[in-house]
Amino acid sequence: MSVTLSSGRAAAALRTSARVSAESLVVLAMAAVALWILGRMWSVVWPLIVALFLTTLTWPLASFLRRRGWRPALAATAVTLLFLLVAAGIVALIAVPVASQSGELVEGVRQGIQQLREWAAGPPLNIGDDQLTGAFDAAMDRLQNSVGSAVSTVVTGVGTVFNGLVTAVLALFLMFFFLKDGPRFLPWLTRQLPGRFATDVPVVAARSWDTLGSFVRSQAFVGLLDAVFIGLGLWIVGVPLVLPLAVLTFVSAFVPIVGALFAGLVAVLIALVSNGLTDALIVLAIIIVVQQLEGNVFQPMIQSRGLGLHAAVVLLAVTLGGSLAGVVGSLLAVPAAALIAVFWNYLREQLTETEPPTVEAAPAG
Repeated sequence: MSVTLSSGRAAAALRTSARVSAESLVVLAMAAVALWILGRMWSVVWPLIVALFLTTLTWPLASFLRRRGWRPALAATAVTLLFLLVAAGIVALIAVPVASQSGELVEGVRQGIQQLREWAAGPPLNIGDDQLTGAFDAAMDRLQNSVGSAVSTVVTGVGTVFNGLVTAVLALFLMFFFLKDGPRFLPWLTRQLPGRFATDVPVVAARSWDTLGSFVRSQAFVGLLDAVFIGLGLWIVGVPLVLPLAVLTFVSAFVPIVGALFAGLVAVLIALVSNGLTDALIVLAIIIVVQQLEGNVFQPMIQSRGLGLHAAVVLLAVTLGGSLAGVVGSLLAVPAAALIAVFWNYLREQLTETEPPTVEAAPAG
């Protein structure tokens, strides 16, 4: 039986494809414009993001005080002051020693990279090809620059010291207002939006807040556990620069998968340079054990529900964020991907929502 192609159906299919392509281009253009506007407003957006992260960390305490009868303003003031005291203590006890040893940390990594290069050039690898050696050198130089960038971020913050101070002050003020007036935001937003937006937007905002809070609190606690256990192991082995390496481990925990690999590699390189191959292998074993405990014990216990992102998606998000915005992009990549997933899941729920079946009333009698 012969099959003939209907010109009408073919034309309809082409028109549908053209319409979908045009609509996709419009969506991509709008996304590009939104990202451009976001970049132009970054001096305001960045303190807002920092404030949101800080609020997710401190909200459980503020909520506890409010449930005990504290007025919102008093609870927000107490939590903000306590946070300032803790932050000042961290700066005094950790940041200053880390800053004084950051140069040694970078130099140790550089020496470790050089030792790895010499080992790769000798037996049994005997890498002597100029192209391979050039690629290896380029990769090692990029890694060294990344180490310097990460240490600089830990010590001085993002950007210049002045911009860092302005960001910190704005973030603290915003955190106070979020703690004080946060529960009133969704009802206010519901009153401002028309039609169905009054229902959809608050629901997505509430889910996004829960997801962001779960990510930040769980990563902070898991990062603290990693820093304590790995730092203790480094101290027992006798590796120098224990405090900077512990701080680097804690900060790197906010970049899933890639952060753990990066911090572990730096610790192993420092151990290789200062203590030799045996201690470097011991440090590697400690890091592997701690990471396995984190992935199989700590994370499931602390984080009751995950972000709903596959490990491959997390890895791609971190890579894309790092290529677009460096260290800051890597830190924000996974939360941004998780929020996009929240929006997409809600949209999918609405698109696949079906009307509930009608139930006929039973006859009386």
